[in-house]
Amino acid sequence: MEIVIGSHNLHKIREIRAMFKRLKNVDLLSLLNFPDYLADGNLEGSLKEIAIIKAERAAKALNRWVLADDSGLFVPILGGAPGGNSRYYACDDATDCENRKKLLNELKEVKEFQRSAYLECNLALASPEGLKKCVTGNCEGFISLEERGRNGFGYDSIFIKNEYPKTFAEVEETVKNCISHRWKAFEKLLPTLEALST
Repeated sequence: MEIVIGSHNLHKIREIRAMFKRLKNVDLLSLLNFPDYLADGNLEGSLKEIAIIKAERAAKALNRWVLADDSGLFVPILGGAPGGNSRYYACDDATDCENRKKLLNELKEVKEFQRSAYLECNLALASPEGLKKCVTGNCEGFISLEERGRNGFGYDSIFIKNEYPKTFAEVEETVKNCISHRWKAFEKLLPTLEALST
């Protein structure tokens, strides 16, 4: 079976590829293999709705199975921000670094015990005929006082999972891939993927 990872993000593609290693008979591509396909930019809707749109549109256009992801970081004391706007938090063409700096600045007067947060990942699997499954995974934790670590991407260097002493950017990639929001979503999708790939 062939599945296209519906992303151009090299970090995200690498994480999802690592998770797929436990599955046999699945060949993975990504949107990097289809330079003529123009993915939509800043879509409107919830993370789940956007993941579904990404998967369905790419699957139909490429005539292939597509697994798409949409993820976000939610900080309750900021009313849930950055939330669905995580990718564009600082501005429309923000870098990961700019987004992190803005968030840390928003929290600079907030005490450590009030900095709770969670990461949410939505994975949508679609065939050319339409959506087959969409799952959600959450990872609870809090925002660190400063950036720590060199691994990962996005908000990894300021997010600490509950019961872990390190940010996601400080833990080994193999560890992160077994505890993250993306893994929790992928785990829910595994039975479907296993059935399709046998």
